[in-house]
Amino acid sequence: MKSEILYPGAFPMVRVYLNDGETVKAESGAMVAASPTIDIESKMEGGFLGALSRKMLSGEKFFFQTLRASRGAGEVLLAPTVPGEIVVMDLDGVNEYMVQKDGFLAGAEGVKIESKMQSFTRGLLGGEGFFILKISGTGQLILNSFGAVHKIELKPNEEYIVDNSHLVAWTATTTYNIEKASSGWIASLTSGEGLVCRFRGPGVVYIQSRNPGSFGAWIRQFIPVSE
Repeated sequence: MKSEILYPGAFPMVRVYLNDGETVKAESGAMVAASPTIDIESKMEGGFLGALSRKMLSGEKFFFQTLRASRGAGEVLLAPTVPGEIVVMDLDGVNEYMVQKDGFLAGAEGVKIESKMQSFTRGLLGGEGFFILKISGTGQLILNSFGAVHKIELKPNEEYIVDNSHLVAWTATTTYNIEKASSGWIASLTSGEGLVCRFRGPGVVYIQSRNPGSFGAWIRQFIPVSE
């Protein structure tokens, strides 16, 4: 499987090349177009219990679509639901990524997707819920963001503070704690930041330049309210 990002920026697509017999798993509804050699299947990644936990616990889709080059090589065009960038990374079977629930777009056949439970504090205060996606395995992993993607590389014991609403993914080698943005609760709340994540390296953190929750609140002010 090889991939190429088309129209990089706010409205990209990714072109995935498949050899005869290869497959790519993608978020349900992500396919834009495909060669006639491609067959589309619906699959419960991780079996029924895995799909159920992913849907019920992390808010992800119950089914993934599996696109298979059944009758010769072909290509698939995939696109995320929201405007934002696409990033492609290669999993080596060693490094694992934690991904917020809307960040997964597609992955090679060797990519494994599980739901991971966070600690009570992180689940209650982090804004991503008690479960996130844990992605491991081998092959290409394709993520999407809301807005542009920014990569932060942390050296051992180096720290960085991220607004949790801007998180996309982070390596399992990092650690993080949830804390107030300012020293006091009033200052944290009035600053508009509230709670933030303090990451510590080594590892990599991918963040998105836009906040989905804030954008939704901005949209709602223009929606007429029925009396």
